[in-house]
Amino acid sequence: MSDTAAPRRPIRSSLETLRDRDWVLALALAFFVAVIVWFARSVQDFFGGSAGDVLLPAFSGQTVDDANGECARLRLVCTVIARQPSEQYPLDVVMGQQPAPGAHVREGRAVSLIVSTGIHIFAMPDLRFESLRNVTLALGNVKLQLAGTKIVPNNDIPANHVVDQNPPPLTSVREGTAVTLTLSKGPPTNVKVPNFVNMGIDAARDAAQAGKVHLGQVVWTPFGVEGPARGTVVRQSPPAGQLIDPFTLVSLQVSAGPAEYGYLVRQVHVTAAIPLRDDAAHVRMQVRDETGTWNVFDGNAQGGAKLDLNVTAIGTAELDTYVNNELLDVAKIGTEPPALHSPSPQPAAH
Repeated sequence: MSDTAAPRRPIRSSLETLRDRDWVLALALAFFVAVIVWFARSVQDFFGGSAGDVLLPAFSGQTVDDANGECARLRLVCTVIARQPSEQYPLDVVMGQQPAPGAHVREGRAVSLIVSTGIHIFAMPDLRFESLRNVTLALGNVKLQLAGTKIVPNNDIPANHVVDQNPPPLTSVREGTAVTLTLSKGPPTNVKVPNFVNMGIDAARDAAQAGKVHLGQVVWTPFGVEGPARGTVVRQSPPAGQLIDPFTLVSLQVSAGPAEYGYLVRQVHVTAAIPLRDDAAHVRMQVRDETGTWNVFDGNAQGGAKLDLNVTAIGTAELDTYVNNELLDVAKIGTEPPALHSPSPQPAAH
C-alpha cells in the first residue's frame, strides 16, 4: 500500500495573503491614530482654544462706540445688556463685560457689556402734604430710595400724609439717594367746637388751636358806634358744642370796632382752580380788606379741583391764593369809593 502525499499550498499564495493582512492592519492602525488625534484636538479646542480663537480684550473704560468698533475688528458681537449709574465711569462708558477679559472665545461669539449712565443729579421733589402711596410711586419714578418713615402728631395734615422730608425739597440729589419721611398721625376722629363768642380774636385763635379746630372765614364787620370792641367775636358757625370733622372750618364774625362804620360791605363769590397734580395740595386763600387780613380757606384740596366760596369783604379788598405756600394769584374783590366812610376820631388837643 502506497502513501499518497497531501497537496502543499504554493509559497507565492501564502506571501500574498500575508501582504493583504499587513495592509488591513496598517489601515486600521492609521484610522485608530486619526481618531486619537481628532479626539485630542477636540479636547484641546474645548479647554484651551484653537488657533482660530480670539483672546478677549478688556472693554472697561472704553465708550460703547469704541467697544463696538473693537468687537467688529475681532469679529465678535458686542451687546449692551444693562445700563447702571456709576460715580467711577462717565456716561456711555463700558463698566463691565462677560466673558471676562483674557478669555479665549471663538469668532462670532456674543460679548455682554454693562454700560454706565453716569451720575444723574436733579432737584429733590417736594413731597409735603402728599399721601404715602403717591410718594412711594413718585420716588420709584425718579429712582430714589425710601429709607424710612416716622409718624408724629399733627392736626393740620391728614393721616399718612407727609409732614416733612429729608432731603428737603429742591436740594440736589442723585439716583439712589435715600429719603426719609415724617408722616402725620392725623387729627382725632371728631372734635367739639369751643364757644368763641365774646372772645377776642387772638384768644379765639388760641382756643381753636387748643381744641384742634381749624378756623376758616373770619369776617370783620362794622357794628357802628355802639358795637363791641374791635376784635371781639360776635357770631360763629358751626355753633359751640357741635361735634365736627377735624378738617371742617369754623367761621367767625368779628367786630371791626366802634370807629369803623360806613364802609361798603360786599358779599363776593370767588373761585380758585388748583393746578393739576397727583395728590392733594395745601391751599390758603387770604383776604386783605379795611379790617385786616384773614383766611377764608386754609386746608388741603385735590389737584385740578375748583374751590367755590362766598366772601364777605369790607371796603377795598384783595384775595390772595397760595398753593403749598407759594403765591398763585392776587385778585381785587372790591374798591372803596372815596369819602364814603367817616374818618377815625382824632385825639383831643391838650
